[in-house]
Amino acid sequence: MPDLTTDVRYIKGIGEQRAKSLEKLGIRTLKDLISYFPRAYDDRRAYKKIRDLEEGENVCVEAMVAAAPTLSRIRKGLELVKLRAVDETGALDVTFFNQAYMKDNLRAGETYTFFGRAEGAGRKRSMANPVVEREGSRLMTGRIMPIYPLTAGISQMTLVKAVEQGLAACRRLLPDPLPDQVRREHQLCRVGYAYEQIHFPASEEELAIARRRLVFEELFLLAIGLKRLRGRRDALTCASWSDTDLSEFYGSLAFTLTGAQRRAIEDIRGDLAAGRPMNRLVQGDVGSGKTMVAAAAMICAVRNGKQAALMAPTEILAEQHYKGLAPLLEKLGAACVLVTGAMGAKARRAALRGLESGAARVAIGTHALITTDVVYHDLGLVITDEQHRFGVNQRSALAAKGERPHLLVMSATPIPRTLALMIYGDLDVSVIDELPPGRQKIDTFAVPGSYRQRIYRFLEKEIAAGRQAYIVCSMVEENDQIPDDRKAAAEYAEMLQKRVFPRLTIACVHGRMKPKEKDKIMSAFAAGEIHILVSTTVVEVGVDVPNATVMVVEDADRFGLSQLHQLRGRVGRGRHKSYCILVSDNHSEETRARLKVMTQTGDGFRIAEEDLRLRGPGDFFGQRQHGLPALKVADLTCDIALLKEAQTAAMDLLVRDPELSGCPETAERVKVMFEVGGNAMN
Repeated sequence: MPDLTTDVRYIKGIGEQRAKSLEKLGIRTLKDLISYFPRAYDDRRAYKKIRDLEEGENVCVEAMVAAAPTLSRIRKGLELVKLRAVDETGALDVTFFNQAYMKDNLRAGETYTFFGRAEGAGRKRSMANPVVEREGSRLMTGRIMPIYPLTAGISQMTLVKAVEQGLAACRRLLPDPLPDQVRREHQLCRVGYAYEQIHFPASEEELAIARRRLVFEELFLLAIGLKRLRGRRDALTCASWSDTDLSEFYGSLAFTLTGAQRRAIEDIRGDLAAGRPMNRLVQGDVGSGKTMVAAAAMICAVRNGKQAALMAPTEILAEQHYKGLAPLLEKLGAACVLVTGAMGAKARRAALRGLESGAARVAIGTHALITTDVVYHDLGLVITDEQHRFGVNQRSALAAKGERPHLLVMSATPIPRTLALMIYGDLDVSVIDELPPGRQKIDTFAVPGSYRQRIYRFLEKEIAAGRQAYIVCSMVEENDQIPDDRKAAAEYAEMLQKRVFPRLTIACVHGRMKPKEKDKIMSAFAAGEIHILVSTTVVEVGVDVPNATVMVVEDADRFGLSQLHQLRGRVGRGRHKSYCILVSDNHSEETRARLKVMTQTGDGFRIAEEDLRLRGPGDFFGQRQHGLPALKVADLTCDIALLKEAQTAAMDLLVRDPELSGCPETAERVKVMFEVGGNAMN
């Protein structure tokens, strides 16, 4: 009899090979499988006759294949299967791209259900790449279908069948981490029902009931874990740093820090003198001067005889920090070394000798700072930049290089302050909400795709004046497969080079590139050797290019506002006037309202608040903010009311039972959650 720990390879239709693919998704056991929740849903319950199809709607059609499908190879890499399907009201032309197997799967004279987006009107009705199954099958049509994130070798059909089997075997065995009293008080459904309906909802109402239960559970466990974690941290002690005088540091700067920067530094000085390890998040908009706050903390470490390490997510960012900070730190007597994977063996040996002997007081680098051969003389301060780009293990590995070092986390992801204080329950939060004087205001425009030729002419004009530009593409998804950012960016870059800007140098970066390859292109762009950089959101947190003055974002409606704000922050870093152009053909009221916010303000925190207000708690599957705890169901930008309710319930339980001795299931789940998904817990 299978149980929650049974290996997924024993499920019918999985086997050894697919089990290996599922492992890439974190699915090893039946419990992992049924806890792998959908990322979205397709409502496939509507059926229509062919003549009643409306342009742009997603709908099911039952129709007979009129003649054998034909296969044609248009060019290398593009195969088309075409067929005509008919019902008593009309004909539907169906096309499959790069799915040659469909030619033999569909037989003339047989009836199938086609689900897809209807195109055309009158007698010219068509569908491209629809989901197809035999009439009456109802496995992938005629119901609300879960849409799962996938990996190579695993299709939606495979996952749907596997989850159905997993639920049938294990739904009644699921332990409930919510104490009965909490579940009843907050009118939440039982755990088995929630799992069944989150995967295969019978209706929108059942889905809402299941989701509310699972979101509450997740936030309840998060609140308990953070409260206990903070309690443990408050009990830790370390030597108080007595010398945090920064007058020499302030005097050495060629500019005056903003009031917000000074407040963050004062928060840090207070932490360092408190006699317990600092655990502080410094949250500041793009260009708000977080690096100078980090520099002040480093000087405090050096004045107290300690070493400091700053870890950045990419080599190019690490080098940028090193070039900016090393001259300042060394002027104040803090010898600085750079440690990255790309440096030569001789330079690396010299840097490591300096760190081990204590001659080097500050290390700046990538995850190369945490390799086993890096030994610190006395590491007292650990700083991580863009902390959401590191796994919890990388951050804790760096912290383990010292004895209870102080931890400073820097993030440019704007989260409303009230939300940040709730989410980062284990971190003290400082917000830098002012920009240094001299930062450029970036003129932002939201335009339809019909403006593209005008945009291209504007880019030509800026580049003729010696400037550079970014063009960001959103990822494309085909047949519910994983988004292919490589295809989106590479094809657009190729089109621009051949048809639009043949005399300019255009390069492309995407998430599937090796880090060294990506860094090489970014370095060439920074050096002015590339005129236009086409990319996916890998430039969201990236190298400083003061000469880049235009950011064009295609399909801007597919991005969250905070993400658009991060992208916009890539320009306006030099003395030249800068522009951000958001291109979208989505004419919905919500999209227009959201993009209008971007044209009206450059304040990242206001944008985050507005994003929250516009999307509201009803947006089930909104894009998640970066840098938040790895939650499976809850969206912390949407589920605020439920977050407060769950936090209150968690605090009440901890007052009644601080050790959770009467709630072993709750205690176990909190432990697992913080072992596995603790991205934002330290």
